[in-house]
Amino acid sequence: MNWQHLDTQLTRLRPRREPVALVLDLIVVAIAWHATYLFRLGFERWFSARPGYDGWVLVGVLVAYTAALLALQVPKGMWRFSGFGEVKRLALACGTAGLLAAVAVLMAHLHGIPRAVLALHPLFTLMLLAMMRMGYRMLYEHMRSRISGSAQEQRRALVLGAGDAGRLLVAGLQHSQGWVIVGFVDDAKHKLGARVAGVPVLGRIEQSAEFASLHGITHLIIAMPGASVAERRRALDIAGKVGLPVLTVPSSEELLSGRSVNQVRDIEPEDLLGREPVELDEGGISECLNGKVVLITGAGGSIGSELCRQVARYGPAKIVLYELSEFNLYTIEQELGEKFPHIPLARLIGDVKDLEHLRHVFGKYKPQIVFHAAAYKHVPLMEEDDNAWACLRNNTLGTYNTCQAAAEHGAERFVLISTDKAVNPTNVMGATKRAAELVISHMAGQGHATKFMAVRFGNVLGSSGSVIPKFKEQIAKGGPVTVTHPEIIRYFMTIPEAARLVLQAGAIGESGQVLVLDMGDPVKIVDLAKTMIQMTGRSEQEIGIRFTGLRPGEKLYEELLADSDMTVPTAFSRVHIAQLGQDDVPTDLPTWLAQGTSGDRLSDGEVRGRLRLVVREMRAGPSPPECCSAR
Repeated sequence: MNWQHLDTQLTRLRPRREPVALVLDLIVVAIAWHATYLFRLGFERWFSARPGYDGWVLVGVLVAYTAALLALQVPKGMWRFSGFGEVKRLALACGTAGLLAAVAVLMAHLHGIPRAVLALHPLFTLMLLAMMRMGYRMLYEHMRSRISGSAQEQRRALVLGAGDAGRLLVAGLQHSQGWVIVGFVDDAKHKLGARVAGVPVLGRIEQSAEFASLHGITHLIIAMPGASVAERRRALDIAGKVGLPVLTVPSSEELLSGRSVNQVRDIEPEDLLGREPVELDEGGISECLNGKVVLITGAGGSIGSELCRQVARYGPAKIVLYELSEFNLYTIEQELGEKFPHIPLARLIGDVKDLEHLRHVFGKYKPQIVFHAAAYKHVPLMEEDDNAWACLRNNTLGTYNTCQAAAEHGAERFVLISTDKAVNPTNVMGATKRAAELVISHMAGQGHATKFMAVRFGNVLGSSGSVIPKFKEQIAKGGPVTVTHPEIIRYFMTIPEAARLVLQAGAIGESGQVLVLDMGDPVKIVDLAKTMIQMTGRSEQEIGIRFTGLRPGEKLYEELLADSDMTVPTAFSRVHIAQLGQDDVPTDLPTWLAQGTSGDRLSDGEVRGRLRLVVREMRAGPSPPECCSAR
């Protein structure tokens, strides 16, 4: 028997499961009526002894059972899960309908209907209905075991992409516990109607919703690791509209790093980015880092830890991990020790506000390349009372301290991780990072052998405190997803992309430069939220999106280049240089830093006043909208 064909035929009925189930149940009711007569009267008399109006009575009985079955939602039950609970519901339906029919017959004085038939018919009906459901369940489980080797209910997958990745996916998942690959969809005309690893190519990708409904699909898997970003994005958009959970095989980079193609995963932020990753100069980066001592501040943070992973790939002589958080330091050093056991690590608890400790560390380890990632970056938190002074000291003074230690001990290159919020800042965090960029310009003009540079990028998808982890958590809890404003937009990049840009800055940057990534088109945050909801197989109505209003210091639109910045191209088409004008750098910057970060704590207003002395483009933050209605 062709079990796969039978499975296909059964799944074709699923969209019409409820009316089909009701019709079958009523057929069983009619069969039970005749079987009861046979039991009561025997073969010789089971037709001849019936009254002439028996057919009309049977019609009335069918009406009574129809009402009872619909009232108790019996047709909604899934037969392949039938158990004692379903039998109880059937018993209640048969008892109710049988009682109504018997009362109606007796009240109408239809004495030609045997009383035994009225009494036994509900019992016969119950037995036959239960047997039909148990028989279907046995057939279904046997069919499942013949198809996949397991009688358990399967996750039925439709795979988007019938290439090599799809073929390997079938080989890895088809006979694994809980998965059945029902078919492929692919836009290549020569593949339509063919079979890949024994699984049919059903149609085009745009027909995914049609085939998902027809075949009872529970999951969609995108198996297109080698496709262009535009092609993958189209597949994601189509899959997201089906209303089922969407998974994907690892990307090309993940496959190169050792992941297996059958290790399907949820849709990650980088899958939603919708543009080609930035291609950088691997050879130049390797020449810059190979055999060098590299120090990374904030080594346990989102960007810092990814920098550690990326740097380790290029064979440095040693990585000095400088981190204030004990837990973050422990986490990254454990990971590096496991993945790169041949690279020596120096694991240091340290605070960039402690200049003497920085001097000790730089004097002992003599780092040649410094990546300064230590910073407070959460905008609303830094707007809270009493946090502005801490932000100024950590982000600006900490940068100056690290620069001094690097210059005093002959580091070759110093790279500051900056942010788009440093452009025309409207908040304390952005202003302190702009001030840190001015520190870089100041140090670059002091004649040190060290080359000081910065790299500026937008929001990093998936970093700690970013919108992606927050949305994931809210969706997992059933919503609503909170967005500050319906029109808010941001530039986005992935954590690995950000780390690679920082490494590239260290390789090609010249002293006093800020390197900026062409991040493509900005992303509307509410659209990102809707896409993430879709990828989980939930609907926007089910989860909900609630607008909470702009937070203190938050802008609707972020910028990557200030109006006064001049950009020049580099050898890499999507990496530009924003040269900061030396006229913007106060000549007494060290004095300003000493006055603003030492002695008594400054109030928030005083910190903002101090920042405006050097960050002349600093503006007041926008007023939050009066209200933002939930959608």
